[in-house]
Amino acid sequence: MVQKEDFFIDTPQALLSLCARLKEHAWIALDTEFMRERTYYPRLCLLQVATPEIVACVDPLALKSLAPLLDVIYDPHVTKVLHAAYQDLEIFYLLRGEPPRPVFDTQVAASLLGFGEQVGYANLVRQVLGVELTKAHSRSDWCLRPLDAGQIRYAADDVRYLHALYSRLNALLTSRNRADWLADDLERLCRAESYRVDPRSAWRRIGGLHRLAPRQLNILRALAAWREREAASRDLPRKWVLADPLLVDLARLAPRDQAALSRMRGLQRNQTEQYGSTIIATIDAALQEPESDWPQPPPQRRLSPEQEATVDMLMALVRNQAALHEVSPAAIATRGALERLVLGDTDVPILHSWRARLAGRTLQQMLAGELCIGVQQGKLRVVQASATEN
Repeated sequence: MVQKEDFFIDTPQALLSLCARLKEHAWIALDTEFMRERTYYPRLCLLQVATPEIVACVDPLALKSLAPLLDVIYDPHVTKVLHAAYQDLEIFYLLRGEPPRPVFDTQVAASLLGFGEQVGYANLVRQVLGVELTKAHSRSDWCLRPLDAGQIRYAADDVRYLHALYSRLNALLTSRNRADWLADDLERLCRAESYRVDPRSAWRRIGGLHRLAPRQLNILRALAAWREREAASRDLPRKWVLADPLLVDLARLAPRDQAALSRMRGLQRNQTEQYGSTIIATIDAALQEPESDWPQPPPQRRLSPEQEATVDMLMALVRNQAALHEVSPAAIATRGALERLVLGDTDVPILHSWRARLAGRTLQQMLAGELCIGVQQGKLRVVQASATEN
């Protein structure tokens, strides 16, 4: 493995020099360190980048502008190699309104090659390269300055081995004719809509929806949308505005005045003083909306014993296909997706692209009674249903 030069970039001149070197390459490795425990938006604290020859940790807290580096990252002729890319791409989306393209996610690639679903970077480096990475600084507060040598080394290691992983995984995907599989999955990862937050849909992420009637759900939708906008405008975690259980209680009880609001369990005095009038106005507005616009409770996925058994059968086929093709079973379909399929949902990943070719179409034929599972010589086999009638 080529020994890389390490750099810490905290001046505009050093950043321009780095970018000049990065432009010479058809790919760059990327990672970010960020904090969001006390904010709505992730705060970018460090940006790591690497090529076969260099590793650089760029300090966005010391630089007024990252524009030269972002220009390289957004160059469509440069492949960006990341591991578990979603949160990193979210940061870039927030910086420029869209995620960069093209990307190569080593975690997604690994799942298509049988290394396990959502395998961690350190675990993958150990499996593929035989290198043991330290976890000593995994809980660092990356906002604090100065960073010590150990923190910088830890951060640099997050991109140091991505080139070797990229080369190995890409070669394996090509040799197994799975490059198009990865392309399908990465296309979804790079869609801007994957990172847009719709306040009117925020209520869907809250637990306890099945206990609420449509009238209450409409109040919850309005309150969750207000909270989303409030948290974003003040850059606060959602729960610092109002916690999820409190939103559900407000939707259920629908207090219409300050006196009723003050009796709400869990609502602090400062929250009542700061948000009370807005909460009441939001509830009143929601109650005035026509019933035809109220949301309906999401369907509960309560399977009958027979349906549970059907899911077990489908899961057995998925595991069998995963073993045959050396793919992580969850990369083909999770149990939750198969439950949705049994309940009649056709908008599940296993019915699209390579997953449909590998297993999805077979599962549909099984559910239609055209195919069934049998055991021949100790191995699971899919056979025509007509062959088992006698």
